[in-house]
Amino acid sequence: MTDWLEILKEQTEAGARMGKEVPKMLSDPEISAEQVGSLFHALEEQAQFVEKLTKILEKYGYDFDIIKAAETLEERYVDLAAEAAEKLRAMRG
Repeated sequence: MTDWLEILKEQTEAGARMGKEVPKMLSDPEISAEQVGSLFHALEEQAQFVEKLTKILEKYGYDFDIIKAAETLEERYVDLAAEAAEKLRAMRG
């Protein structure tokens, strides 16, 4: 059986790391548009994965606090992806 709570925990830890790393990466003057684009796509994929995870947690009747934690994580990835998209737009002029 899949341990959805463990997956959420791992994703939350990864999201916390990304919350610290992404701004540093985007502020690096040496970062290329290709790297920013790749980062954007990776963040979008993570947001979509967590969205699916949230739906699974809802389906299996997990507590509101757990669902809320998953939704907050999804929002974090969406926000980080938006930051990457802004940087990419600025780089492409």
